[in-house]
Amino acid sequence: MYLGIDLGTSGVKAILMDEEQRILAEGSSRPLSVDRPHRGWSEQHPEIWWDAVCEALDHLARHHPKEMAAVRGIGLSGQMYGATLLDAADRPIRPAILWNDTRSTAECRQLEEREPELRAIAGRRATPGVTAPKLIWVQRHEPENFARIRTVLLPKDYIRLKLTGDKVSDMADSSGTLWMDVTRRAWSDRLLAATDLDRSQMPRLVEGTEPSGLLTPGLADRWGMVNRPPVAGGGGDNACGACGSGIIEPGAGTVSLGTSGVLFVATNEARPSRDHAIETLCHAVPGIWHQMSVILSATSCLNWLAGLLGRPAAELVRDLGDAPRPAGPLLFLPFLDGCWSPQDDAEIRGAFVGLDHGTDARALTHAVLQGVAFALTDAAHGFHDNGARFERLLGIGGGSRSPLWMSMVANALDRVIDIPEASELGAAFGAARLGMIAATNAPPRDVLRRPRIVRTIEPDPVLADSYRDAFTQWRGLYAPVRNASMALHGHA
Repeated sequence: MYLGIDLGTSGVKAILMDEEQRILAEGSSRPLSVDRPHRGWSEQHPEIWWDAVCEALDHLARHHPKEMAAVRGIGLSGQMYGATLLDAADRPIRPAILWNDTRSTAECRQLEEREPELRAIAGRRATPGVTAPKLIWVQRHEPENFARIRTVLLPKDYIRLKLTGDKVSDMADSSGTLWMDVTRRAWSDRLLAATDLDRSQMPRLVEGTEPSGLLTPGLADRWGMVNRPPVAGGGGDNACGACGSGIIEPGAGTVSLGTSGVLFVATNEARPSRDHAIETLCHAVPGIWHQMSVILSATSCLNWLAGLLGRPAAELVRDLGDAPRPAGPLLFLPFLDGCWSPQDDAEIRGAFVGLDHGTDARALTHAVLQGVAFALTDAAHGFHDNGARFERLLGIGGGSRSPLWMSMVANALDRVIDIPEASELGAAFGAARLGMIAATNAPPRDVLRRPRIVRTIEPDPVLADSYRDAFTQWRGLYAPVRNASMALHGHA
């Protein structure tokens, strides 16, 4: 048996997978809240992550004791980029600054001034979501906290510390911090120095497929495990989602609709993107890299609308039916948290354009789904400009369960989308697979196979034309909406 743990922004999922890679059980935590004390801020306290992991694993131990006893390997996946700052006693100094926090725009400019070769070394430009600029912000605004930093960890690596007692990270997740030489797959002393940090404050690096430590005896006893299983290096949620879907060959890719929306394409080399906010990262598999574009708000836009209308999100989508639809005239820009990629714009905010007296809940829901599809299309254009090519994608994440939403994405991208089995558990499943490799030393390509496809969605030529035309109108709204956002918040 193999255990996969995925620490998300909104909760923890854990799965038990057998030797045949069948998912036998799932445990989850209660929803996690995000603190937003100021505009653009997004924080969580690391202790709520650990409580959520324990809640999910305690559930599995109670209801599936035989399977938990047989666990041979553990894999970790998690939300990326979060700055988790620990003191000399390994206690959190302050709440973690999360991936969708946009406070450090000025610090990004400062970081690029300090290290002119940042983009060539790190594989991308500095943006507020990633880890390094957050540390410059802490140094500037909370110097007493910065002075206490003994270790900086990513969110899932804080969970690893609690599980094993070891300070370790994987190369895939860590390559998103802006402290790694992505081509060399190692920490960069130059990039660390640009934030007044050094290697002693960083965790040891391993590949996602390698063991990083053993579960502590006390936790093995708590969860009824006969042995102390190794914990794999694992990866960020997107790399693990790709491992869960077998996306490890150059040109293979995924489109994910979770809290965020992600376009992900595997490559056989590091390909820095200098002109767009597109990330070039190490994959969780040795010798493979990937490019990624992140839309900060995807299903979170739908959940926001559901809260506004006082109806469950699933009900709003169900009311639209499953049949593919042409693009609608009501346009929605899904930048509730700003735009991370491909523009790197912390100032823009969301907007509906085209409201009239006939606008109802169905029209609003359609516009939200369509707006997320268009944001992913904008990201795809950035990929193409950077030389990345893909012909079809796997659809993963909770939003992939909606045939209508996936048809919108397929028509907007004009690409075939395959929906794999257990797509909503992609990251946890990928983590379990990495746990299997770490425990058995099996070749990654033997374990990370492509899943069974349960549905294929092909673009319709007529509908694709309507989405192409509507996307042109949608893209033309970006500049005026950004200007209005800045004016409304006093930045004009």
